[in-house]
Amino acid sequence: MAKKGINESQIWAFLAYLLSIIGFILVFALKKNDRFAMYHAKQSLALFIVYIAGYIILLFIPIIGWAVLTVWWIFGLVLAIIGMINALTGKQKPLPITGKLAEKFTF
Repeated sequence: MAKKGINESQIWAFLAYLLSIIGFILVFALKKNDRFAMYHAKQSLALFIVYIAGYIILLFIPIIGWAVLTVWWIFGLVLAIIGMINALTGKQKPLPITGKLAEKFTF
């Protein structure tokens, strides 16, 4: 009978999204050989890069940029939640929009 529940790899993968860049650093430093946790850490890093780049760009667009920042924040939150759900359910599935970038990371 297969073991049910959440394993250690899933917890580390979840933490990669929950703690964002800090989570990526922790997984990279402590669980580099854990393929599942590293997969999600890379997905989290790609989300962080795209989110921060978009945030910086929006800051420099007068009026419209400020209005879109709330939507951008929600976008980042929704993708992080999707990643957390994937991590906790044991799915190794790329995030929408940012996931393809993570697949290019080779570390």
